[in-house]
Parts: sequence; structure tokens; C-alpha cells
Amino acid sequence: MDPSLDGIVVTGANGQLGRALLADLAREGHRRVRALVRSERARRTIEADGIECKPEIHVVDYANARDMENALAGSGCVIHLVGIIKEMPGTRYVDAHERTCEALARAAERAGIRRVVYLSILGSTPDSNNACLASKGRGESILIAGPVAATILRVPMVLGGRDAASNALRHQARARSIRLVGGGRTLQQPIDARDVVRAIRAASTDGSDRDVVLDAGGPECLSHRDLVLRAARLWNNEPRIGTIPLGLARFAVGCLDRILPSPPISLAMFDILQHDDHVDPGIFCRALGIELTPLDETLADHVGPESEPPR
Repeated sequence: MDPSLDGIVVTGANGQLGRALLADLAREGHRRVRALVRSERARRTIEADGIECKPEIHVVDYANARDMENALAGSGCVIHLVGIIKEMPGTRYVDAHERTCEALARAAERAGIRRVVYLSILGSTPDSNNACLASKGRGESILIAGPVAATILRVPMVLGGRDAASNALRHQARARSIRLVGGGRTLQQPIDARDVVRAIRAASTDGSDRDVVLDAGGPECLSHRDLVLRAARLWNNEPRIGTIPLGLARFAVGCLDRILPSPPISLAMFDILQHDDHVDPGIFCRALGIELTPLDETLADHVGPESEPPR
């Protein structure tokens, strides 16, 4: 069977990237698309998008293999977007990553799925000192060790317009003055959400039985400071950039992480944001047969004045 004719299942479909993927699949005329979510509220989020080619929406427990098997029945590919960057009360990394991957691996085999595409985070590895990256890495290992072929896509900062990363960068670009951790020396390689969607779709059509692990990155690697200044030019702005010492910032975040049940930023999340991203995007692009959106176009579409949501 032509892999492009298989039914597609998208887990975590109510997230920004999931909804963008559903809309893209609808535009391309895919009729056999199933969206999996955890709650009725999440179901309503997708329904409110008014996608013309409406997907089937199923409310499931991602950690329940039997529940997942029923939801996967009759499909050929699963795109697994479930994951968190920050733990919260009742939602831990092991539950969001490892347990969902364990259930998915068992369910995919029973349901006859031919390929799982898993969206991970650049820098993930089972032996990472970062709790989130280690958990993501263990989730990757579970799928790679499973009987169903898997494609792992590790992505850096994703810019899509109304996501947290785009909103934060837009705020920084418009500010008169800002203070960046370490003066903004961290290397970043942001990728356009549209490119991630294209990559996911390309990976989903792989009809082979081989496992694939790819580190994704945008077309340019630059410091956080330079990224902010590049985005600020779209607003005819040049913010004054001050420095927050890295050690002091990390100490403060660590204190909040220990004291508050749900801090605004956790230590694991902080360290991911301060992680240097620097990969060769050519490897990723050649493997999937895609081209990347130029950074200036990404910033104009997702961070500049045209990207600001109407009031």
C-alpha cells in the first residue's frame, strides 16, 4: 500500500503544532485523519478551529495501551506529539514521555501500525543531566526498541506565531530595554513550525522498516541576543540589552523550583532554554527531502508586526 494513503493518527493534537498539522493535512485533502486528545476541553479546542476536512477526535488515556490500541485501529502511521517541557502537579516527565511511549509501542504493534513519528527535543538523551531531556531520551529509546519502525525528530525552538516561544521573542523585540541571561550568549537555531509540519509529513510517508533519528535545526545559528535584535528590526526598534548573570539566574530559578508547587519556570526548563543549539540542518533536510524557510521570513511571519493577533 502507498504509505500516503494510510490513515494518520495525531496524538497531542490540541497543541499549537498539532493543530497546525491537522490544518495542513486537511488542506492537502487527507480524509483519514484521527486526532487524539486527553479531555473534552481539548476536543472543543480542535472543533473551534473549524477545519473543513474535520478529523475524527477521540478522547483517550495516552498511558493506557488498550485505550490507545482502539484509537489506532485501521491507521498506518502515528504522529506522537505528546510531551511537556515543565512538570506540574499531577503531570510528571515519566508520565508524559516514558509511559505514553510504552503504551504507544504496545498499542502500535497490536493495531498493525507501520510507523511512529515522535517529536522530541534537541539535546535529548537517556543519560542527560537534565530531567526533561533524559525522560525524552528514554521515550525515544522505548520506541526505537519497539517492533514498529520509528522516526525520531529532535527539534530546537519552534516559531509558529501564537506559541510561547514566538510570543516571548515578540515581546523582547518590542521592548525598549531587556535583560537577558548571560547577556544572550546562548546559541539558538529556531525552526519554522511550517518546516516542522513538512518534516513530520515527510517522515510519515517512509514505508521502510528502518528506524531513523534526526536532529533538526533552522537555517541559521545565532546568539539569543542577535536573534532578539534581528526580530526587533521588524518593529523598527533597537532595545537596550542588559545582562542577568547565568549563575544568579539559575540559583533563583532553582529556589523557586524547590519552594513553589508550580513555578513559572522550572530548573529543567531553564537549562533547556540555555542549551546551545548548533546542528547541521542539511542532514535533516536531505533525509526528508525538504527545504527550510529563511529565518527572516520566519521572523516576519511569526514575530513581526504582521504576526500580532488582532485585539
